[in-house]
Amino acid sequence: MATPKRFIAGAVCPRCAEMDKIKMFTDDAGEQIRECVACGFTDAISDAEQPENPELETRVNQRENTDDHTVKQVVFFKAGSED
Repeated sequence: MATPKRFIAGAVCPRCAEMDKIKMFTDDAGEQIRECVACGFTDAISDAEQPENPELETRVNQRENTDDHTVKQVVFFKAGSED
C-alpha cells in the first residue's frame, strides 16, 4: 500500500546538498522512495535481501601472516655516567 509523501526534516540531498527538500514515501511494490523537490534526485530502498557481496581481494587479505608475534623484552641502557 502506498503511503503519503512526507518531507524529512533535516535531510540533505546527496546530489544538490539542499536541506529540507527530501520527501519520502512507499510505493505499491513496498519500496521506500526518497526524492528531492529541488533537483529531481530519486533513490529507492527495498526491504528485500540483497545478495551478499564477497570480500574484495586486497593485498591485506591475500597475504600469508607469517610474522613473529612473540613478546620480546626491551632493555634501555644509559649512555654514560655524568655525575
